[in-house]
Amino acid sequence: MNVIPEEYLLSGGGTSINALPKVSLHDHLDGGLRPQTIIELADSIGLDLPATDAAQLGSWFENQSNSGSLVEYLKTFDITTAVMQTHEGLSRVAREFVEDLGRDGVIYGEIRWAPEQHLGRGLTLDEAVEAVQEGIEAGIDDVAQSGSSIRIGQLVTAMRHANRGLEIAELAVRHRDDGVAGFDIAGAELGFPARNHLAAFDYLAKEFLPVTVHAGEADGPGSIRGALFDGRALRLGHGVRLAEDITIEREDDDNTYVTLGPVAQWVRDREIALELSPSSNLQTGAIAAWGDDLLDHPFDLLYQLGFRVTVNTDNRLMSNTSLTQELALLSDAFGYDLDDLETFQLNAAAASFQPLEDREELADAIIAGFQEA
Repeated sequence: MNVIPEEYLLSGGGTSINALPKVSLHDHLDGGLRPQTIIELADSIGLDLPATDAAQLGSWFENQSNSGSLVEYLKTFDITTAVMQTHEGLSRVAREFVEDLGRDGVIYGEIRWAPEQHLGRGLTLDEAVEAVQEGIEAGIDDVAQSGSSIRIGQLVTAMRHANRGLEIAELAVRHRDDGVAGFDIAGAELGFPARNHLAAFDYLAKEFLPVTVHAGEADGPGSIRGALFDGRALRLGHGVRLAEDITIEREDDDNTYVTLGPVAQWVRDREIALELSPSSNLQTGAIAAWGDDLLDHPFDLLYQLGFRVTVNTDNRLMSNTSLTQELALLSDAFGYDLDDLETFQLNAAAASFQPLEDREELADAIIAGFQEA
C-alpha cells in the first residue's frame, strides 16, 4: 500500500505545507500502522479484526479513538500491538512508519514504542529493539532512494503501570549506540506517577541518557511536576494541562494578562519543550477543561506566552492524521503563517535528543527549506 498524503496549503499563502521540512518528536510506532498492513499481518497470525477493508478499518480506529477518554483511546492498541509480536511484523511496521514520515516531509523523527509489549511470540527485549532498528534503517534507505533524506531515533518506552522501568532503562542504554536516542514512560497517567520509576530515572541520569515523560495529558500540573523532578524530563509528552497552572487575570481587546504558577514558570524559563498533539488531545479529552474544539486548545496561549511548543501527531492511525495535517489545522484555527510553522520546527529541532552539532545541522536544514518555500 503506497500512502500518499493529502495536499495541504497554508491559509492565505498557497504554500504547500507538505513540502516544508518537519521534525516529529512524539509519534508512537504502534499508533502509526497502515490499515492494509494490519489486515495482512492479522491474517498471517489468525487474528480477527473489526473490518477487513483498509478504509473501513481505518475509520474504525478513528471512531473508537474519539471517546474523550485516554483509557478508552488506549484500548485500540490491543489490535496494533497484537500484529507486532514477531521480528517480521516489527521490522515491517517500522520500515513503513519511516517511509510514511518521509512522504510527509519529515527530515528528523523520534519513534517511541514499548518493547515490553512485544514479547508475546517469543522475542526478547533486545531482539525486539533490533527488529525495529532493522526496519528503521530499511525505511531510511527507502526514503533516500526516493530522493529525500531522513534521520530517525528510537525512544524506548516503559509502561508506567508496570514494574519494568529499570529493566527497560537498562535496555535503552544498551542500545544507545544502535539507534536509541532516549527514554520515555507512557500508558495510563492518572494514578501512576513518574516517581514509581524513580530507580529507572536515577539510572538514566547517571548514564546521561535523555528522558521525555508523558505528563499533563490525563493528569494535571502535579503529574508534570513529577515528570520534571522525579523523571528529570527534558521534554513533556503532551504537557497540555500545564495550562491549568496559568491564571488568566483579565483580557482586553489587545492583550491577555496572566499569572504563571510555579510549574508553568519553571517549564517556560527552562525552555522545556511541550510535545503537543492537537487532534489527539481532543480525542482523549486532554483539553476538556477548555472545550471540545481545536479553537479551545491552549496551544496558542502557550505559544504566545513563550513556551517551547512543538507540533506532533501522537498516533497517526487513531487520529487519521499526519504532521502536515496537524500544522494545517493549527494554521486554520489560529491564523499561523509560514514564520510560525518554522518556529515550531526549530523548537522541535532544538529539543530533539541529538548531539548539539546535529541539532544545529537540523536547524540549518529547516531554515533553508522554509526559505525555499
